[in-house]
Amino acid sequence: MSIRKARSMSESSLRSLSILPWIAALFYGFFPVEPASAATLSAKRIVADNGMTVIIQEAHSLPMVNVQMIIKAGAVLDPEEKAGLAHVTAALLDEGTTTRSSVQIADAVDFIGADLSASGGEDYASASLRVLKKDLATGLELLSDILIRPTFPEAELERKRRELMGGLIAEKDEPGVVAEKAFDPIVFGGHPYHRPVEGTELTLPAVARADVVRFYDQYYRPNNTIMAVVGDITEPEAVDLVNKYFGSWLQKPIPSATFSPAAGLEKPVTKLIDKDLTQANILLGHLGIDRKNPDYYAVTVMNYILGGGGFASRLMTHLRDEQGLAYSINSHFAASAFPGSFSVSLQTRNAAAQQAIDGVVAELRKIRNAPVSDGELKNAKAFLIGSFPLRMDTSAKIAGFLSQMEYYNLGLDYAERYPKLIEAVTKMDIQRVAQKYLDPDHLALVVVAKQSEAKIRQNETP
Repeated sequence: MSIRKARSMSESSLRSLSILPWIAALFYGFFPVEPASAATLSAKRIVADNGMTVIIQEAHSLPMVNVQMIIKAGAVLDPEEKAGLAHVTAALLDEGTTTRSSVQIADAVDFIGADLSASGGEDYASASLRVLKKDLATGLELLSDILIRPTFPEAELERKRRELMGGLIAEKDEPGVVAEKAFDPIVFGGHPYHRPVEGTELTLPAVARADVVRFYDQYYRPNNTIMAVVGDITEPEAVDLVNKYFGSWLQKPIPSATFSPAAGLEKPVTKLIDKDLTQANILLGHLGIDRKNPDYYAVTVMNYILGGGGFASRLMTHLRDEQGLAYSINSHFAASAFPGSFSVSLQTRNAAAQQAIDGVVAELRKIRNAPVSDGELKNAKAFLIGSFPLRMDTSAKIAGFLSQMEYYNLGLDYAERYPKLIEAVTKMDIQRVAQKYLDPDHLALVVVAKQSEAKIRQNETP
């Protein structure tokens, strides 16, 4: 059993709209699968008596059941001085309950060959279960136990704190992580997204067990939870099991939380971090969009053409292939519950860093100033629509898809509507959203490199 650190993501990977899609295309070209289609999804939505929203999708091809739960208890709710509280709370869920020790939980999970995990993200915490149909009752008993009756032992809190602190120290040797942790505070300012989900070396020691218990009591409630159940189970069976194992979970009013929106940059900001590296790690961008933005689909197509399409993207073609300015490069929009970041990340030799940055800015201006070609638009749509079913080619993926579909209020027919929404995007839409959501004159730029070789032109150093 493992507790996995994860950032909250919309639609499985929307914190990164451009995670090398060409790899997926290549893989599935050689190893075809039979993914689910919109027509095969017939999910049902119910609200239990205690307020928990349950999405049920029958899938009887294998004797397995996958459960994905979203609890609206993410790091955005952390007090500033106790950043990491939400992450620690989720990580401690299976470290002991009123009925089982952490060892007993692990042994019970192993005995039935199940997978039980929990993680804390920016916008929400997650808990998931994968289990054989014959062991579903036992699996749900364990899942409900860690969600309804955790005890958060002090010793486990101290162990988790040491583990996280060790990870934070190790991350200082990872240039990409260093760049990201410098980038987010510039882009987000005082918004909660500016701080790491797992906390910092200053805030983690301030997280006490009483804080964890209080946070859990406030936010871990059924009326603040979404559950997706997918697999070899009928709707009546699912309803009965949910009532049996989660019916005792008492609802409670959830504290309201409001955040001032991130203001965006009034002028370009440059942050240079000197490290004795052979290559520069560069991150540049600014504030982006949230998942509910009606321009999301046009932005998705635009970003694919710009830098999210792997070898098919302009950034990869022009900067890497034609000019040899980058080892790897991609762009993505972090479309979450609140506006996330737009960023371009790349690695290049120190001496080429400024030239590569100038090349990225040139591509941002180009896609703003001139329409994309018919071929670029056609290829982007073909990939985005063609690869969409791969988000639903396993029961586990379907469970994640359905839970996030509910979280973002996309509607049960979203899988059917998505291809139409992408197909409707025009060249004019792409230029419009590029002009609206790309701002090459107000960029946050972070460069982790041997600065004596990189020789970056500075605008303003915070």
